[in-house]
Amino acid sequence: MTATGKTDLKRDIAPYAARKGRFDLVQLPPLRYLMVDGHGDPNEAEYGDAIATIFPVAYRLKFFSKKELGRDYVVMPLEALWWSDDMASFTTARDKSRWDWTAMNLVPDWITDDHFDAVRAEVAAAGAPAIDRLRLETFTEGACVQTLHLGSFDDEGPVLAQLHDEVIPGRGLRMRGRHHEIYLSDIRRTEPAKLRTILRQPVEPRP
Repeated sequence: MTATGKTDLKRDIAPYAARKGRFDLVQLPPLRYLMVDGHGDPNEAEYGDAIATIFPVAYRLKFFSKKELGRDYVVMPLEALWWSDDMASFTTARDKSRWDWTAMNLVPDWITDDHFDAVRAEVAAAGAPAIDRLRLETFTEGACVQTLHLGSFDDEGPVLAQLHDEVIPGRGLRMRGRHHEIYLSDIRRTEPAKLRTILRQPVEPRP
């Protein structure tokens, strides 16, 4: 919790902190997210529509919680799950047209389906491009290896290759699930070289 009395999930959930150059094994509990699924290059309209829908709902939920429940909190940063039939499209080719994704925003566990439905209806009435695809879902990620990437999104390839090909196998683990990114910086106000992104990969023991 911050000094102002707001809950800050980045502080309360330890894996929402990471350090550049370190690859840490972390354990994620079940968490609640606003989610929109999509496909293709994140620089195209579909991904932008997802973000333009998620954050109006996220902020209305915050204001609802503060006013109606007496519980204020900090709206969390954008996150996304990424996957492809060919994982090389992430680490070498970086062919964004082949990527599938789920854009996400973490909300506190006291936000219920009823709260979400009420706020979603308000935002739908005001107009939001991907409101029909927005859902609130509990996501259980479990064991993951993660690191902090400092720099442009397009420079993630070597870090991901190290994570996938060296770090994870070197610890007797194998990848499972979907690549996860947490965008700690505001891309609208941050130089590409200074962007801070947590790169997270779910893992399990090798048989």
